[in-house]
Amino acid sequence: MSAAKDGYARSPEALVVGLARAGDRDAFAELVRRRQSGVRNLMRRLCSDVTLADDLAQQAFLQAWLKIRQLKKVNSFAGWLKRLAVTTWLQYLRKNDALRNADEYIEDAQAVRGVASTSGMALDLDRALARLPAHVRTCIVLSYHEGMTNNEVAVLTELPPGTVKSHIRRGTQKLQQYLSAYNETGRTEETP
Repeated sequence: MSAAKDGYARSPEALVVGLARAGDRDAFAELVRRRQSGVRNLMRRLCSDVTLADDLAQQAFLQAWLKIRQLKKVNSFAGWLKRLAVTTWLQYLRKNDALRNADEYIEDAQAVRGVASTSGMALDLDRALARLPAHVRTCIVLSYHEGMTNNEVAVLTELPPGTVKSHIRRGTQKLQQYLSAYNETGRTEETP
């Protein structure tokens, strides 16, 4: 590791962001090193596809590099980067999810016919999240995983606050339903 790169690793993030804003590629590389795990984990929760999540995270960092000079306050880098990542996800959805709500309607129709039985299936949280419609999953991940308020989620997703609240409520109910079947198998209960 060069002396400059080693110095970046020990520098406060605000200083490194300021250097990256000035065009320093090594400083930006340090920001990627520091933040890539969080952005990749956020993307994995949002899309439930490891390969796609890594691609979207890379796109988010590319956007960050291209737009970092627009960042007004160096101390707001973390939130700014999170917004870029979520925007990258939402753009992907808009472009590639032609049947956006179809999975919700198909699942409801199957449940009415008794086809969608989850008894005996070992579902973990990621699998349960993957079963939710993308827009509902996005609201839940931003709320619970990222700790954002309903209003913050509404601003970021450009959805009305009432819709965000509804997505979170209905999505949480679906998750409880999916995971309750998982609990019935006895696999998630702790043993003494």
